[in-house]
Amino acid sequence: MVTFSKTEIRDLIISISVITILFAYMFNGTNGTIGMFLLLIPISLITVGLSFILHELGHKVVAQKYGFYAEFRRWDAGLILAIITSLFGFIFLAPGAVYIGSYTGMITEKENGVISIAGPLVNLGLALIFLLLGFSIHPWLTSANMDIIAYLLITCTIGFNINSFLALFNLLPIPMLDGSKVLKWNMPIWLVTIILSGILTYLSYTISFI
Repeated sequence: MVTFSKTEIRDLIISISVITILFAYMFNGTNGTIGMFLLLIPISLITVGLSFILHELGHKVVAQKYGFYAEFRRWDAGLILAIITSLFGFIFLAPGAVYIGSYTGMITEKENGVISIAGPLVNLGLALIFLLLGFSIHPWLTSANMDIIAYLLITCTIGFNINSFLALFNLLPIPMLDGSKVLKWNMPIWLVTIILSGILTYLSYTISFI
C-alpha cells in the first residue's frame, strides 16, 4: 500500500506550485500579459508540474512495493535556484526528490535499478499519451473551435516535449541520475529506454500539432 505523510503532501504541494508558476512565467515571456499568464497556468501544471511529480512518485510507488521507506522531500535551495534562474530565461529544475531507505539496510542492485527506471518510464508513458492525444485532437481543429482546440494542442505539444526530455535527461549515465543506476543493473534495458527517449525527444522538436 502506497502511503503519504502530512509533511510529504505539504512538500509535494509546495514543489508543484512553484514549478507550475515558474514555467507559466517562462511560457508567457517578458512581453506576455497577465491574462495569458493565467491561461498558461493550467498548461504548466499539466505538462510540467504533474510530469515532474509523477516521475518522483514513480520511484516512490516501486520503492514502497519493495517494502522500503520512500518519501518525497522538497529542496528549498533548489526551489530558490529555480526562481533565480527563471529571471535569466531558463529554469534549473531541482525542487526535491524521493528519499529511499531499507529497513534492513540492504537494497540490491536490481531493486535500485528497477526503482530508478520507474521515473523515466512514467515520463515515457506520459510522452506517448500526449503524442497520441495530439494526433487524435488535431483533426478536430477548425476555425469555429480554434481557441479551445488550439489550447489543447499546445498542451499536448509541450507535454510531449517536456516528458520526452525528462526521460532522456534522467537516463543519462551520470552519477546521481537514474541512468547510472539503471545501467549498472541492466545495460540492455538502459539502452532500449534511452534510445526510445532520444527518439521521442527528437520527434518532439520536429512534430507540431498546430
